[in-house]
Amino acid sequence: QNNAKVAVLGASGGIGQPLSLLLKNSPLVSRLSLYDIAHTPGVAADLSHIETRATVKGFLGPEQLPECLKGCDVVVIPAGVPRKPGMTRDDLFNTNASIVATLTSACAKHCPEAMICVISNPVNSTIPITSEVFKKHGVYNPNRIFGVTTLDIVRANTFVAELKGLDPARVSVPVIGGHAGKTIIPLISQCTPKVDFPQDQLEKLTGRIQEAGTEVVKAKAGAGSATLSMAYAGARFVFSLVDAMNGKEGVIECSFVRSEETESPYFSTPLLLGKNGIEKNLGIGKITPFEEKMVAEAMSELKASIKKGEDFAKNFK
Repeated sequence: QNNAKVAVLGASGGIGQPLSLLLKNSPLVSRLSLYDIAHTPGVAADLSHIETRATVKGFLGPEQLPECLKGCDVVVIPAGVPRKPGMTRDDLFNTNASIVATLTSACAKHCPEAMICVISNPVNSTIPITSEVFKKHGVYNPNRIFGVTTLDIVRANTFVAELKGLDPARVSVPVIGGHAGKTIIPLISQCTPKVDFPQDQLEKLTGRIQEAGTEVVKAKAGAGSATLSMAYAGARFVFSLVDAMNGKEGVIECSFVRSEETESPYFSTPLLLGKNGIEKNLGIGKITPFEEKMVAEAMSELKASIKKGEDFAKNFK
């Protein structure tokens, strides 16, 4: 069943191009539809020469968006503006909120059944926007809308492995909450294999995971934000989702979704994925007092970001 039809909206950008390359390289993907407002014919022509099965087609500008989305199983949305030094994810709000509302509105019309994977920041607001847009069109299914927070997990795995001298591919740290600053909550206590850190090192590690995006923004010195690692993380999430849609059992990924697990209406926790998206929310599980405190401290910021997204969507024409 390796026949997933995947669309990338924002395919010419810093995340979009390497993400499209990784998707083209996968045997799970049979059709790759690339959309952007510039350069997509070139990106598509370039990728189409790669000796893998996926057929690639580029779509340019709003008038070609409906055709791009028709028949898609999965839509990945990295479109938007990147962070510059000194900016928070929230500073991107006005630009990216409009972009996400426009693109998800097209998804609701032309592929209402597709899995929607939103990368565009601030994810804490763009996922509520996506939900509200789908509600407006009467096609809302909370089990099919995902905020891609996988990069937080990838970073947590990498940083823990570095500190402990482990193979990063064998380390698995769940990261819950949201996808900005202190809403990013790595559950080091649930890491496999089990690891222990003294409290001061644990706090430093947690802070590094939470601010890792800013680390990259600073290092790129105005030339953008995390694009290559984000493309890797986005592809990892899509491959897990497609595996689960193909009937593979036991596929678990964390993602920022509609949730009843806490008092926040959206929250990232480990999810069991299945043929229809979220099969089961596995919840937070057993956590330490340090982690409980982080969850409590994230709530007000999370709720404010969610409300900001919902309010935007309600007024969006």
